[in-house]
Amino acid sequence: MTTKDTQKKLQRLRAQIDDLRYRYHVLNDPEVTDAMYDGLMGELRALEDAYPELVTTDSPTQRVAGKPLDKFQKVTHKVPQWSFNDAFNETEMRNWETRILNYLEKQLGRRPQNLSYLCELKIDGLHMVLTYENGVLKTAATRGDGKIGEDVTQNVKTIQSVPLRLNEAVDIVAEGEVWLSSEMLKLINQDRAKSDEPLFANPRNAAAGTMRQLDSSIVAKRKLSLTVYDLSLGETPKTQAEELVRLKELGFATDSHWRQCSNLDSVFRFHNEWQKKRELQPFWIDGVVIKVNERTYQDALGFTGKAPRWAIAYKFPAHQGTTKIKDIYVQVGRTGALTPVALMDPVKLAGTTVTHATLHNFDEIRRLDVRVGDTVVVQKAGDIIPQVVRVLEKMRTGKEKKVSEPKRCPICGSGVERRHVLDKKQEKSAALFCANSACYAQELRRITHFVSKHAFDIDGLGVKIVEQLMQKGLIKTPADLFVLTKGDLEPLERWGEKSAENLLKAMNTAKNISLARFIYALGIPQVGEETAIRLAEQFGALKKIMQASEEELMAVSDVGPRVAGETVQFFANRTNQKFVFQLIENGIGIKSRKSKVESRKFLGKTFVLTGTLSSLSRDEAKEKIRSAGADVSESVSKKTGYVVVGENPGSKFDKARQLGIEILSEQQFLSLFK
Repeated sequence: MTTKDTQKKLQRLRAQIDDLRYRYHVLNDPEVTDAMYDGLMGELRALEDAYPELVTTDSPTQRVAGKPLDKFQKVTHKVPQWSFNDAFNETEMRNWETRILNYLEKQLGRRPQNLSYLCELKIDGLHMVLTYENGVLKTAATRGDGKIGEDVTQNVKTIQSVPLRLNEAVDIVAEGEVWLSSEMLKLINQDRAKSDEPLFANPRNAAAGTMRQLDSSIVAKRKLSLTVYDLSLGETPKTQAEELVRLKELGFATDSHWRQCSNLDSVFRFHNEWQKKRELQPFWIDGVVIKVNERTYQDALGFTGKAPRWAIAYKFPAHQGTTKIKDIYVQVGRTGALTPVALMDPVKLAGTTVTHATLHNFDEIRRLDVRVGDTVVVQKAGDIIPQVVRVLEKMRTGKEKKVSEPKRCPICGSGVERRHVLDKKQEKSAALFCANSACYAQELRRITHFVSKHAFDIDGLGVKIVEQLMQKGLIKTPADLFVLTKGDLEPLERWGEKSAENLLKAMNTAKNISLARFIYALGIPQVGEETAIRLAEQFGALKKIMQASEEELMAVSDVGPRVAGETVQFFANRTNQKFVFQLIENGIGIKSRKSKVESRKFLGKTFVLTGTLSSLSRDEAKEKIRSAGADVSESVSKKTGYVVVGENPGSKFDKARQLGIEILSEQQFLSLFK
């Protein structure tokens, strides 16, 4: 193949891949599959590896840079970046309208009769400024102070909804919002919870934290999106509505729910409508942005010192409240992480009354300068635990007490430490950890995890009984459970012959366990139920998993460097090795064969279950799915094949309808496997 032929083939591949990207990530075309995209990407990478001199900056292969940055460079914006003034009720909106009409009358010598408004959903994300030269993405920068931002081009290139090359060779500056889906936030927080890292309070914080990553490969895994809503330099359509249409023509992802309104009453109807259905979108919405639609009026209105006169953000009521902190205590997690928790006067948030809120870590306490006795603002977003977001300093009386970072574990008295994060060995975690792996609190949580439903599933062995057994010195580790006798249990308070027999019978039944459940029960950081299943499927035997290298583990679907590193580190620890061998010595039988795949009928498909099934348990349904070669996921996405709906389904049902995913009743689901 000549160089000229190679160049032509590369151009064709890049054009086709970009078209598939646009159709999948911008148009949500259901006919575009990962298989189409991945095959062409493999061919493009191979060709570019053979001809590195023909690689271009806008090639799809350049979306993730190979080497992490040392720091972000500063960028001076070509167009000043403004923020919107806020309104919180109809009165404030009418006052805004009066101000702009009066201003226009002074500027134009007449009161405009044809003024209209454009309403757009206010996505709760991170503002981004995109500069294109000759149609090619040159830089992507954060807002910063409005004049100077940070160059995050390397990270923005990982966002599939961002075109590296526009449909036309134009010089423009476009602005939009980087956002993280609610489903992705749940997955990220599930991983962070497993390692006792502070949870992200909302998608905006998660998106902002992600864009601050110096390693773009981390950004790529979090699957951010970017919705563009403004052409701030290069073109001047006559109306805001035409501007949104133009942005879409150029190849940007835009939100299609905007509405042109002729008066404020129509604006209010739009605002009320979206306040009720704000949860239906994959992104979070914290209000509606109202803009004067006509460009001539926008130009006449201009800007104040910090915001455009011609636009305003009409915010939704926040899921926040104020309360007083009565105490701050420290919780010790399964991995030993020390988490400060605020005990508060009862406060109602998002329809529920709460008395506790997380303070994440002691760095956060210092940042907020929160003290016992403070009046604080707390918020609850979605299913995330309530958190303290700010202190109302003016409410202080002088009697508030500062909180010191503990030097010792509040449970066992051992020293505390900050640990290195496995995938960033040069950094230490923000969380404090108890240095004593045998700490009572850690062991209590490890044992309750070990006996939980998706692990050994020992009926009747709840946290109170585990605590009772530990306090009496009958057990120190989960392995001790399987050598308990009737004589050990009967003398305990509120125990008798029958209750002792029932527990021993349940533990004896639990001794024969699948490899996947056994791996999950061990409590390896980052290894959840689905990961344990994949490890069991891949290796088939406990010994092979224990001896696997990081490279071998990373060959398993959805196992990344951190999971692999944690798994290798867990089994390299002699205490953990001894624990595993003790379990086997105490009679645990592990079914080391791979799960039986009875057919390949649904190979490559993903099922999601929601609601209560009447004829079979959730675990039995999962087994049916896996036996047909399919996967089970906890979240709904565009890649989901089927959503199985039982009684009282949750938000997954709504998400499936929104994305147009096939929904199956319990009867329809069962008929697939006949």
